[in-house]
Amino acid sequence: MAAIPASSVLADAADVLSDQLREQLHRLAGLLAPDAAWLERQFRGVLAKLNFDSRQRAALAAITPGAAARVLAAGGGPGEFFEQVEYHGRRLAKLNLPPSAIVGALQEYDTLLAARLESLSPADWADFQWVRDQLHFCVILTLNNAYYQVRETETQAFYELFRVELESRNLDELLHRFVHALSQFCRADQGHLYLLDDDGGRFVRKAALWNSAAPDPEFVPATAALQRLLRKAACKPCGEANGLLLDRGWRDRFASAWSVPLLGEGRVAGVIQFAFSKPYEWLPREQDLLEVAAERCLMAAEKARLMEDLAAREEQIRRLAEHMLHVEEVERRRIGRELHDEAGQSLLCIRLQLEMLEQSVPATHGDWRSRLAEVRDLSERTILEIRRLIAALSPAVLEQLGLGAALRQLVTRFRRLHPCRLKLHLSRLHGLPQKIELIVYRLVQECCNNIAKHSSARNVNISVSCADGLLRLQVEDDGVGFKVEEAFAKRDSFGLAGLRERVALLGGRFEVFSRPAGNGARGKTGTRIDIELPVPREQPARERTSGPLISTRTVH
Repeated sequence: MAAIPASSVLADAADVLSDQLREQLHRLAGLLAPDAAWLERQFRGVLAKLNFDSRQRAALAAITPGAAARVLAAGGGPGEFFEQVEYHGRRLAKLNLPPSAIVGALQEYDTLLAARLESLSPADWADFQWVRDQLHFCVILTLNNAYYQVRETETQAFYELFRVELESRNLDELLHRFVHALSQFCRADQGHLYLLDDDGGRFVRKAALWNSAAPDPEFVPATAALQRLLRKAACKPCGEANGLLLDRGWRDRFASAWSVPLLGEGRVAGVIQFAFSKPYEWLPREQDLLEVAAERCLMAAEKARLMEDLAAREEQIRRLAEHMLHVEEVERRRIGRELHDEAGQSLLCIRLQLEMLEQSVPATHGDWRSRLAEVRDLSERTILEIRRLIAALSPAVLEQLGLGAALRQLVTRFRRLHPCRLKLHLSRLHGLPQKIELIVYRLVQECCNNIAKHSSARNVNISVSCADGLLRLQVEDDGVGFKVEEAFAKRDSFGLAGLRERVALLGGRFEVFSRPAGNGARGKTGTRIDIELPVPREQPARERTSGPLISTRTVH
């Protein structure tokens, strides 16, 4: 809700005053003029006894009927008096004086005034009572709006600080917007925010209110004496700051300054300082709001710093995990080459030697020839197994012919080892980046391994398609299923976790749906894994001839 404009309220207050009331006000001003000074002294004395401080007494004295009489006697109009009431009403609000205390103080003034005018005739006394009631109503109306303006300004300031916390993208933006919002609240001409560095040896200027770009960071040695000086909030003329101002140029450029400490864990963690071109003292409510805002600023800055550190660590972990996957693939290729070049060649040589020995043994030694044949068969099976391991470790077809051919080869090998009906659907997989192809191949490979080990499925559907910058992979089986939450919670199981982490490295989406069999479960069981991976559009990809754009192969 927006505050009521001051001019509107003053106009309403002035309109209440009829011509008759204006005439009576001028008459009252004439009656009070000789006693106005005495009444104000008496009134201030009563307020002092009631424990009102000097600033509160001065503001209250400016909104009394006597103050109205002085304005009218000096040739001013009612509107000028109500402007005075509104100004001092805002001061009273910032002095933390409740409205009930103002009403009580005005009643004390009315008591003094009634005693001074008791010699009036009954008719004049009735006129005086009428004038006082009308004036009191207009004063209260103006004071209410003045208090509302102050509260509305404070609410807007806190709302702006809250919005700054939500919208700021980093620590620097947060601090600069905090300084700007608080400078607007207290109408400062300049504002600086300093934070103590990690070593605690100096204050670093992190934010400033400038019309142009922010200046380079300024460093101020954080001596013990300076930290003691900054520990308390202060409002002083710049010429009397005595080392309080961290920007020494303010002494020559500005008239007054405010300093608000940022206190954390019992020590000075920073300070916010504001400069004004005119002498400007703060009032208690302004000081309270700035101290609360400073505390909130420090907490928000610490939160933003932690979020930045967390984001940096997450990025570091992501890069490390990506590097580990790269190292894993390099190691797979190295092991595959060594198996092929060393163990594979050695086994081939052994097989040839066994075959030669088998042929050289005389036919009369049939038992020896049969034993050599068995060993030769074993060596042949070992060679085939090593070739299967080499293909699983580093599929050459993936690098040479692309993802589609590699997946078809993977499905064929899976069928040889696990009798089930498997359907593979591939769509628009040409031109993918090598990194995406490798990740997708490993995802399908791991899904097939999990199905072979745990699902006991009879039917498996694998679908891989690419459209609109997204690669979609779906693997579905009709196996025994499992409880997804329990599977992810297992500390010694890394199959699903590994799939999820590979997808997360590329910023993709990974979802698992499964319904376990047993325990009275009825209906369809099995597992479905849905994966979406963003495909970079501008990254160059290899040109391959990997078959038709759409290929459906069913293996029985």
